[in-house]
Amino acid sequence: MNAFWAELVGTMFLVTLGDGVVANVVLNKSKGHNSGWIVITAGWGLAVAMAVYSVGTISGAHLNPAVTLGLASIGQFGWSGVPAYIVAQLLGALLGAVVVWLAYLPHWSATEDQSAKLGVFCTIPAIRKPPQNFITEAIGTFVLLVGVLAIPSVKNLKPELGFATGLGPLLVGLLVFSIGLSLGGSTGYAINPARDFAPRLAHFLLPIAGKGGSDWNYAWVPVIGPIAGGVAGALFYKTLWG
Repeated sequence: MNAFWAELVGTMFLVTLGDGVVANVVLNKSKGHNSGWIVITAGWGLAVAMAVYSVGTISGAHLNPAVTLGLASIGQFGWSGVPAYIVAQLLGALLGAVVVWLAYLPHWSATEDQSAKLGVFCTIPAIRKPPQNFITEAIGTFVLLVGVLAIPSVKNLKPELGFATGLGPLLVGLLVFSIGLSLGGSTGYAINPARDFAPRLAHFLLPIAGKGGSDWNYAWVPVIGPIAGGVAGALFYKTLWG
């Protein structure tokens, strides 16, 4: 498997498990219905950890255009590889959303709430104020990039094991869990343009019973916000720690 396919498969795993936990919580008649925000944030954290463990040794497991662009902006990833990585991430996220749709096929028609169905695929702000929502997404992704860059240097990681096979992916998953618990309540913490845009496109294209609109007017926020925050976080880390 080359890096392109690793990013595609890894992002597909990420969205399958991440959007899957949202579906389990918000769709009617699921076993996890109404189990709450902690279940969603824990599920997303574990989704990130498992996806990074799966493909990290092949591609570095960016799985997120904000991570790819952030690393490229500080010279830790070649700009020539950016387009292929982002395309792979978008395709993987789209496929992951389709997998979730199939996995919960009986539950779409059983759920009347159009917002809940859309929320399985993409983020919806608690209070719709796009400029402020943009800031929230940027802050969350800023924290993500600082953590992603700092975690491999933590002393309890054994360098000989490598970031993708030691504790690194688990710690990144815990970081995402923490971001969700602390900063996710306002926007649903996309912190990943591919994770939001491609599943939103899947929602638009798939024959989901009573789905309603895909909220394209808001779609720029979870794309541009994370990119801005990711690049800023990477530059901040490089400035302070080199």
